Amino acid sequence: MATMSSSELLQAKAELWCHSFGYLKSMALHCAVKLGIPNAIHRCGGTASLSDLLAVLPAGSNKRANLARLMRFLTMSGLFAMATKDVYRLTPVSRLLVTDDDNTGPDGHDTSLSPLVLASMTRFQVNAALHLANWFGIETTGEEEEMPESTPFVLADGTDFWGITSRDPEFNRVFNDGMGSDSRFTMELAVRECPEVFAGIGSLIDVGGGNGTAAKAIARAFPHVKCSVLDLPQVISGVGDDEMVEFIAGDMMEYIPPVDAVLLKYVLHDWSDNDCVKILRVCREAIVSDKVLGKVIIVDTVVGSPSNTIYEAQLLLDMAMMVFTTGKERTENEWQKIFTEAGFNSYKILPILGMVSIIELYPNPK
Repeated sequence: MATMSSSELLQAKAELWCHSFGYLKSMALHCAVKLGIPNAIHRCGGTASLSDLLAVLPAGSNKRANLARLMRFLTMSGLFAMATKDVYRLTPVSRLLVTDDDNTGPDGHDTSLSPLVLASMTRFQVNAALHLANWFGIETTGEEEEMPESTPFVLADGTDFWGITSRDPEFNRVFNDGMGSDSRFTMELAVRECPEVFAGIGSLIDVGGGNGTAAKAIARAFPHVKCSVLDLPQVISGVGDDEMVEFIAGDMMEYIPPVDAVLLKYVLHDWSDNDCVKILRVCREAIVSDKVLGKVIIVDTVVGSPSNTIYEAQLLLDMAMMVFTTGKERTENEWQKIFTEAGFNSYKILPILGMVSIIELYPNPK
């Protein structure tokens, strides 16, 4: 420290303070969504004073000074902006959190990403992150995936992420709502920006597609494509009948019905490299026949971006995968190694969805 000037030391301490209390940035966002602040500003015509917010938010009148402090922080962090003195307005980020009726997509559903925010900050995830250092201290034998301490999540909660979704109905609901909101947002952009990905496809199955949000977006945009969803029985059992999409109960590790294209959206990043190879080999069997040589459509992260914001988002998601699952976010070289081992000889990456990309994957003929 003797080689650093006083100003450098003080600047470094301020930066350390920001890192140390950075979790409060996430919690303030969580609070804003739970209170409905983006909706309140939207309903006030796009701008709202502190008095306007207090009149409609589920906050006590004695919290005026505290609400002002919260809004000051959220404005500094870029979630909101000042229209005039003491009057707040939405930013492009907070517009994504509005859940009012006029913020709907082609399917009539809310396009808000508020459910995704809530799904990313449950007590299970926060508790798991607190076990990261303890997890690093555990000696492993090379069979980490089979051990009770395979992830910080397992170390904290005694079961893996999917075990909690089966055990806790409320967590399962919050998680599925969050994934559904992100699927709706992503796939509406995907079918708009790259329709050529779905050209020439007669049938498609969304593997791990949950309630069918992604498959329905494709079916609406391309009515000629017969769309189906494959997911575990406990997931499919909670989904009602749908004229646009067929729901099939099954295990992607075992069998995928024959189709022209298999969609894997945010699936492979949950799994280890070995499991990804297994999944893709099953996909290959589904799309390679005497009559058709189809493709796998992967929607996932390819780590690396000239945008610092996108790159940071990708690395944060990779940290989340480390804490919650045995999976990871992968670079192109890491993806290529998996593809080759699974029997695919060519691929095309379309980096057009911000922090995630569309990967078209083509198999070697039998």
